[in-house]
Amino acid sequence: MSTAPKTIALPITAVTCLEDRAHIERAVVLDLEAGVQRLRLGPVSALAVDRTLHAELTADRPATVLDVRIVRSWTPRGPLPSTDDDSALRHRVHALEEERLALGQRRDRLHARIDLLGRLAVDLLREIGEGAGSGEAERPRWALELDRVDDERDAHGEQLRTVEARLAALAAELGEAQRAMHLSEEEPAELVGHIELTVEAAVAGPVGLRLSHLTPCALWRPAYRAVLDGDSLTLETDAMVWQRTGEDWSDVRLTLSTARSALAADPPRLGEDRLTLKDRSAAERRTVDVELREEEIGDLGPAPVLGLPGVDDGGEVRVLRSSAPVSVPGDGRAHRVPLSAFTTAVRSEYACSPEASPLVTQVVRFDNLSGHALLAGPVDLVRGSGFSGRGTLDFTAPGAPVELAFGSCDDSRVVRHAEESRDSAGITQRTVVTRTVRLHLSRFSAPGEHGERVVVLRERIPVSEVSAVEIRLHKDSCSPAPDVVDAEGIARWSVTLPPGCRRTVTLVYELSASAKVTGL
Repeated sequence: MSTAPKTIALPITAVTCLEDRAHIERAVVLDLEAGVQRLRLGPVSALAVDRTLHAELTADRPATVLDVRIVRSWTPRGPLPSTDDDSALRHRVHALEEERLALGQRRDRLHARIDLLGRLAVDLLREIGEGAGSGEAERPRWALELDRVDDERDAHGEQLRTVEARLAALAAELGEAQRAMHLSEEEPAELVGHIELTVEAAVAGPVGLRLSHLTPCALWRPAYRAVLDGDSLTLETDAMVWQRTGEDWSDVRLTLSTARSALAADPPRLGEDRLTLKDRSAAERRTVDVELREEEIGDLGPAPVLGLPGVDDGGEVRVLRSSAPVSVPGDGRAHRVPLSAFTTAVRSEYACSPEASPLVTQVVRFDNLSGHALLAGPVDLVRGSGFSGRGTLDFTAPGAPVELAFGSCDDSRVVRHAEESRDSAGITQRTVVTRTVRLHLSRFSAPGEHGERVVVLRERIPVSEVSAVEIRLHKDSCSPAPDVVDAEGIARWSVTLPPGCRRTVTLVYELSASAKVTGL
């Protein structure tokens, strides 16, 4: 078996970016010799998943892949720069080390000098004792010698304390300088992977190789840009791609998929659900306990998932492709990749739900003409003078209607006032709750502004689920009467506002409950 002496480059040609990882495809033409040979290809990302590695040869002549594996190794650090090219930080470290060496030598000399003076003081005291015992008293000389030794010991001790304090400060400064130099100038070893491929060819000649594997540290999310120009809207679909796989994707065919390859497909567990019957008590038969609650109007689509938002694909795997080769650096930053764009006519209205917000918002509706499903994601809103805000686009099937809010109108405002009265009616002792809601609309227009504006108001009316509670709309007391009241209890008015005009809309309805109803 022969071994190729050179490493063969293995470029990335196509990438399928999944929700939390990427499927990498590589292609290269190999010039094989007859027989069994081992090739070294790469470098490739060290994050490649070994068990997903797959190699396939494409050629008219017979050739077989005997073995393919990923071999990882640490690359050594680069050589240190020469003395002439040293940085100011390295020069500072060198100066601090020289100063520390000099101070250490001086500290040793001071220790030796203090030890010598200590022995000299011991000899002097022994001489004084021997002289006093033999009757030879030289008090002036002895006092002079003892004072001289004590003064020198005090002076050298003070110098030693100064040197040790400077050495401590120097050690801290040198440690910080060395850490800074380690972070800024010394490159850590890098883990690099290579592909070792063992092939067998019957005859020599060129053979194409396709190699694929999975790699983590890559993901994508949809993003949109909506540009409103009069009665037409242009919706651009983009993909935000992040990847830090250790390799740059240069001029690759990019495919975006919502497949979740790591999601385990386990059946749900079945729990025991016991149903029991019991007779109602006399008190329970005499009363009906009700309560007022708020329910969100249900709609088709998957249930929201708490936590980090994933790609909402409506429960079916969606695949999007870039129309041109793209490049995504492996820097871990977000890179925008255009996917599609379309322009369509829109239906626009100024809407307000005063119970939720007093602002009047411009809402546009149009159909999804992109040819593919619009996945849930953020949308940049552009109209008139430029960027007006950021909204959210829900999952939308091809051809389905889309609704976008382009922000509020500063010259329009709605004020809401609600009143409630409670009474008991006649012999039946029915409880009647009457609610009156007044909506005051105002339009503050600039001088010289012309043209009317139609504002669509929406106010909700309770919907009863039990026959003991009835809800009735007083159309005669409403001013004006609602244009439409749908099955969910949403009353709607279309109010025309000329420049500088004010309008008041009144809604009156009553809740009537029998005497046995409690909880209202």
